Amino acid sequence: MGRRYFGTDGIRGKVGDAPITPDFVLRLGYAAGKVLAGADHWAGSAQRPTVLIGKDTRVSGYMLEAALEAGFSAAGVDVMLAGPMPTPGIAYLTRALRLAAGVVISASHNPYYDNGIKFFSADGNKLPDEVEAQIEAQLNEPLACAASEQLGKARRLDDAAGRYIEFCKSTFPAAFDLRGMTLVVDCAHGAAYDVAPHVFHELGADVIPIGVAPNGFNINDGVGATAPDALVRAVRANHADLGIALDGDADRLQIVDAAGRLYNGDELLYVLVKDRMSTDGKVPGAVGTLMTNMAIEVALKQAGVPFVRAAVGDRYVLEQLREHGWQLGAEGSGHILSLDRHSTGDGIVSSLLVLAALKRSGRTLAQLLEGVALFPQVLVNVRIKPDMDWKGNAALQQALGAAQEALAGHGRVLLRASGTEPLLRVMVEAPQRADAQYHAEAIAAVVRSASA
Repeated sequence: MGRRYFGTDGIRGKVGDAPITPDFVLRLGYAAGKVLAGADHWAGSAQRPTVLIGKDTRVSGYMLEAALEAGFSAAGVDVMLAGPMPTPGIAYLTRALRLAAGVVISASHNPYYDNGIKFFSADGNKLPDEVEAQIEAQLNEPLACAASEQLGKARRLDDAAGRYIEFCKSTFPAAFDLRGMTLVVDCAHGAAYDVAPHVFHELGADVIPIGVAPNGFNINDGVGATAPDALVRAVRANHADLGIALDGDADRLQIVDAAGRLYNGDELLYVLVKDRMSTDGKVPGAVGTLMTNMAIEVALKQAGVPFVRAAVGDRYVLEQLREHGWQLGAEGSGHILSLDRHSTGDGIVSSLLVLAALKRSGRTLAQLLEGVALFPQVLVNVRIKPDMDWKGNAALQQALGAAQEALAGHGRVLLRASGTEPLLRVMVEAPQRADAQYHAEAIAAVVRSASA
């Protein structure tokens, strides 16, 4: 049975529209609390389970936090409140404090009027599918309330930021520091605004923070990993060595060098794999997604590193890493996973891994990526009829086959249906942009004709 509420990254939507409403979030907290309280570890225990709630800087976070707190309390679950805290920070603290679960109120890179709820298990990983299914089933049950003597209590975790800052710093080699470096750190007016600048400053860098004045409405607005132009301008204006851009909940990363060149998650994955090879001698494999640039796949295979593509979404990258027993994976959007450092993608930790690679090699990012030129990617979105069977369309499959044959070994074609709109996304990449453009437009024309 398909899940009704949980997507690939929790529950997300526009605030005020179902399911991101205070009444639903109250019921969600109660349902999640009942499932957690009934888990084998807590069933029959005299000790109540405790969950940690963190959020980003959206104005709706206050409302949703209060609703979640009430729901958990009604289910007999204690609550700890961390306030604004990066998503990976909640994952870390949940594990470090031996809590039953962690909850983050955030819509990541979305605008302020969206919000969402995502959960972490006691080990700092995203909830297993079966637990999410149990919560959805519990949502169908009536909302009740524990007896007064069994109600959960709430308290604030005052040192949440300090604990997480120390964790981030611990992932950077003790033999190195950042003295002599000028870093622009863009926090997207989001969850890392009072965390990230301290991490880099305490490691010795001269930090120029931007995107650190949240007002509840400006998260991701013209700043952060999804709007890196602000970082590029700040790096050039301040003659900085590097710029680091996080998104609203600080789980993704983009880096800009002194020349204003932007490096995405695909390129940073290659840098980290090569750095790991220089220290460990061998990397058993790396994971990207269906959207990872083919130039990275080619470069990794030339270096003797197996490469696997997962479905788009860091959840699926994580699944492939676990299946293969590997450590390094990434999405081009900047979600980078290094499972020997953290259980989830962490923009701050990932940036520290890149900085360590630069220190270890004595080279710049441009030098580390010398010879690795990303293939031009052309993406065409084509509106289709909602019921169109594009996978079974003979003319489309013929056009797809012709493009794949023409690009065999030196290019790639990917067709993906949008999960939210009646669109078919046609992506073609090739060493020459003209070739990618030609094949993308040719396939798009067939799609338009078939959907007319």
